[in-house]
Amino acid sequence: MTVLSYQLRKEAFFVCEKLVQKNIAYYSLLIALNIVLTRVGSIRIGGGGVEIVRIGFGGYPIILAGIVFGPLAGGIVGAVGDVIGYFVSPMGPYMPHFTMTAALTGIIPGLVMMMFKDQEAKSSFWKLTLAIALGQITTSIFLVPYFMQTLFSVPMITTVPGRVIGQAVHIPLYAYVTKVLVNRLSVVWNTN
Repeated sequence: MTVLSYQLRKEAFFVCEKLVQKNIAYYSLLIALNIVLTRVGSIRIGGGGVEIVRIGFGGYPIILAGIVFGPLAGGIVGAVGDVIGYFVSPMGPYMPHFTMTAALTGIIPGLVMMMFKDQEAKSSFWKLTLAIALGQITTSIFLVPYFMQTLFSVPMITTVPGRVIGQAVHIPLYAYVTKVLVNRLSVVWNTN
């Protein structure tokens, strides 16, 4: 009996270890995608040695990590991607405020999705829209302009209107892409 229980524990540990390793690989891919889309694949407009406006889709991998893998994964992908991205392509001094904001970009949608108890939540356009909207409104529309004003004296009145317009496009687009990806990739994730 003890040999059987030892074998079961050993197999359970192996399965958990394999899942953790696979998730770390997914996180790494999302971090790399975040860095490329944010630092290389974005249009960056600066002023006074500081990046004022960034147009791109770099936040999407962070949001996807939070929704698919949970808030902790979203926070890790956001924070690590921001720190590595700063060293790859800095614009202005490093500010941990923006690292926290990047982490919250993945944490908030992940927490909202956890509140929905049904399994179909990740494929519901409206639930995804709500989760992403809460995260993006909090981080992109409020926190980033607030930190830009506090740290660099860039008035919020100049940055918020453009961010609102941008998020009006990004939020439904991110929700739709997430719905499609979750539906398509669930086949891949279930077979591995």
